[in-house]
Amino acid sequence: MDERTDPATARSYGAPPASREIARPPVVRRRHRVLPALLVLALIAGAVLWAHPWGRGPAKGPPPTPPQPVGVATATTGEMPVILNALGTVTPFNTVTVMTQINGQLMSVGFKEGQMVQKGQFLAQIDPRPYQVALEQAEGQLAHDTGLLDQARSDLARYERLKAQNSIAEQQVTDQQFLVQQYEGTVKTDQAAVANAKLNLTYCHITSPIAGRAGLLQVDPGNYVQTSTTSGIVVITELDPISVIFTLPQNDIAAVTAAMQSGPPLPVTLYDSTNTEKLATGTLYAMDNQINVSTGTVELRASFANPKNALFPNEFVNVDLLVKTLKNAVLVPGAAIQRGAPGTFVYVVNANGTVAVQKVVLGPNNATDTAITSGLAAGAKVVTDGADRLHPGAKVTIVAPTTATAASTGATSAASPATGPHGGATHAHAANGGAAKPSSAPPSSPTPPAAKPQP
Repeated sequence: MDERTDPATARSYGAPPASREIARPPVVRRRHRVLPALLVLALIAGAVLWAHPWGRGPAKGPPPTPPQPVGVATATTGEMPVILNALGTVTPFNTVTVMTQINGQLMSVGFKEGQMVQKGQFLAQIDPRPYQVALEQAEGQLAHDTGLLDQARSDLARYERLKAQNSIAEQQVTDQQFLVQQYEGTVKTDQAAVANAKLNLTYCHITSPIAGRAGLLQVDPGNYVQTSTTSGIVVITELDPISVIFTLPQNDIAAVTAAMQSGPPLPVTLYDSTNTEKLATGTLYAMDNQINVSTGTVELRASFANPKNALFPNEFVNVDLLVKTLKNAVLVPGAAIQRGAPGTFVYVVNANGTVAVQKVVLGPNNATDTAITSGLAAGAKVVTDGADRLHPGAKVTIVAPTTATAASTGATSAASPATGPHGGATHAHAANGGAAKPSSAPPSSPTPPAAKPQP
């Protein structure tokens, strides 16, 4: 038998055994490779089915948003003063630099620095002796020339009588008339010299031209003062009454002019430089007759009584000019005013407990309220607290403000100034009776409703 066909020796020659077609080991190894692959495909299919919406069952929406707690206020009607704000400078009506009108030695002064002086009160004395001598000399010359004039007039009268008797020539009478005229002119010149000497003597005694406060002494007694000295002797400043000069934009001129012509003088209130302390109350005194072309503003002057010298010259102050008062204006708290994509708006609480955006046009405002010129009616409920969490159609629940919240709202409810016709700020401040004047800082702007996601 051939060794290659012998079953016992076939393995050594590499020939397959007789049972090759029914051998099982290779088939078993292929099954072990397919099972892991099927398991992976099953896991992938399960993940896909779970990720797809129809693999998880019916879709569930987001949980409903609970009502937002908010504070509200009711729009009311009332009066709203229209006040124009400006910066002003305290300026005296009269300020006089007392200067000498003659040259001479300053002998004495009759006041103390910083003293209140009255009109006509003695201030300083210049050495009068040179001017007294000049007066006596002028008076002597006047007496001499007056004698010559009297003699010439006497001769003229005698010549006229002789002429009537044809005793002298007519030319002699005419010459005497001209001589009298010459002496009359000389006497008038001497009289003027006497008057000038007396005036200089009067200038030696310096008095106050106005009532006011004397400043610091510019020259000490004993010094020689001259008319060319620009600093003078002392400066007198009138303090009561006193004025304040301030400026307004040119577009306010029409409103102020109409108010000045239609009624009594416009009231003006002054506050200190920090805008907190009330200083004085007065009236508008005058408006300048031309606009400053470099700034587009016009100057105005207001008058104030100043018996206690509360207003000091050249002091910077804040000016509130009351132009008019709006009657039956719709008023809302300043905290209700919002600003965003729609512009200026308020959140109005509807009867069903939802809020809606209501665009409004602002008028003047004061420390607590803002006037609404259009867009809102009296009686509407507006959101004053919690508006930053709202969007159109949001459900709200009204909560009563606590004491601390109410105090905080009252302190921060001043809305930003309403834009006036000139594009600047048109403020309206309520009378505070001298109390601290709140600032007009605008509230923080909430996120515009358009940017709020809808549930």
